[in-house]
Amino acid sequence: MKLNHSMVRSVAAAVALSVSMTASMTAAMAQPASAPAGAKPPEMSAAMFRAVQLDYADKVKDLIKAGESPNSVESHGAPLIVYAARYKADAVVKVLADNPDTDLEALDPAGENALMLAAINQDMPMVQTLLAKDAEVNKKGWTPLHYAASAGDDAIVKVLIDHSAYIDAGSPNGSTPLMMAAAAGHVSTINVLLDEGADLSIKNQLGLNAADIAKRYNHRDIADAISQRLAEKAAPASGTPGVAAAPAK
Repeated sequence: MKLNHSMVRSVAAAVALSVSMTASMTAAMAQPASAPAGAKPPEMSAAMFRAVQLDYADKVKDLIKAGESPNSVESHGAPLIVYAARYKADAVVKVLADNPDTDLEALDPAGENALMLAAINQDMPMVQTLLAKDAEVNKKGWTPLHYAASAGDDAIVKVLIDHSAYIDAGSPNGSTPLMMAAAAGHVSTINVLLDEGADLSIKNQLGLNAADIAKRYNHRDIADAISQRLAEKAAPASGTPGVAAAPAK
């Protein structure tokens, strides 16, 4: 099962049972980025809005050259670069990332930044564009690694870890990337995270570990394999066991 941007919040909320992902994320963030304290970010023009949706990079360049801010926001509060990432507008994101005035860490009202949306959209070129400009892979609350693990994109998970993403990052409800992969049943992603040193024993705010969460999502084979691997940590083993995929029926 692969999760898209709209599905990841429902998975995260279910992992925490009654914890609202959006509310938790918003409360966890210090303040919206891209504008001085007390200042309202400039609103995105209709022309910019259309250019982003069409991934019309040259038009975006022209509008910025004419004076529009690269940190303008659309009507619901999403910064330009976040809005572009949501629409998978790779060429526009490249223009914005190349602009030294763009705030790469700008957050929408839900606490999501461009790198997070690139990860959940499984857009490797955009992820690489943002990382090449030193976009931050670690942040308070939900992180790009949570989103990549939710999507089951092993390649993006590995790239983020290679760029020093904290593998056991805790969300506002204590969920780790491993828990998100377990919730979605992504066996290969679980193994990537375990091979990179993810901690099986971590529990979220409700006292659930990755095995418990896999079980709640009816991934019983995954839950059993994780539980076995957790038990084997206490005893020497030959080789490093992985989590096996469920047998074909």
